[in-house]
Amino acid sequence: MKKGLILEGGAMRGLFTAGIMDVFMENGIEFDAAIGVSAGAAFGCNYKSRQIGRVIRYNKRFAKDPRFCSFRSLIRTGDLFGAEFCYHTIPDTLDLFDTQAYIDNPMDFYVVVTDVETGKAVYINSDEAGDDALECFRASASMPVVSKPVEIKGKKYLDGGIADSVPIQYFESIGFEKNVIVLTRPKEYVKKPSTAAKIMKYALKEYPNVVRTMKNRHIEYNETLEYIAEREKSGAAYVIRPEAPLEIGRVEHNPDVMQKVYDIGRKTAEKHLESIKEFLK
Repeated sequence: MKKGLILEGGAMRGLFTAGIMDVFMENGIEFDAAIGVSAGAAFGCNYKSRQIGRVIRYNKRFAKDPRFCSFRSLIRTGDLFGAEFCYHTIPDTLDLFDTQAYIDNPMDFYVVVTDVETGKAVYINSDEAGDDALECFRASASMPVVSKPVEIKGKKYLDGGIADSVPIQYFESIGFEKNVIVLTRPKEYVKKPSTAAKIMKYALKEYPNVVRTMKNRHIEYNETLEYIAEREKSGAAYVIRPEAPLEIGRVEHNPDVMQKVYDIGRKTAEKHLESIKEFLK
């Protein structure tokens, strides 16, 4: 029975997920594959490289660096989160991403991106992406309006959460029968229609299918939550989520706030640890 780990996005709410991942790694919890969406991809790749503590470390270190995330970066480069700095300078020189450990780990790591031409989700095995793996992580976390589409092998992509925020049905379709799902919203959360529809329609006028997908995103998301509840009840899925809304912005420059959300993730994982082990037997 193949075991999967599914990591929702949510921008800086992903630090909750980072805390969970570190506790899992410290306790030797392994999966046949993981799949990350948006921040779940950008942060989740550290699960495959087995780099405990790296996510919270570099986020706190560069929280106030304008090259990392700033409106200055958005104006100068078209990306709120600086593409070159975040996905090349940091992992290559400032806080090394262990590429060799990533390659050596037999666990597959999938990334969800949204094709800007079709508005549909594309699922990429990052091992098969080869040298483009980091660009896949960047594409999955490239939020619309504040990021430029990322081109990979002639195709352009944006944030995977636009088209498939929690890809449980995709993972089940490729044979993963037992899945641990990490959500970044509390159980009572219900997604509402976007209040920025007019802005999106103008800002993304080149990509009408993306606009159409985003218009229906709340419907798809809430239906996915209903499906997850069914799978959890049947014993096919184990869900970890925060008990209350995480008090952190989509963009966050306060290291103390980052640490607090990360610590909530750690404490939540510790509460679930024995049950997770039992579920994965």
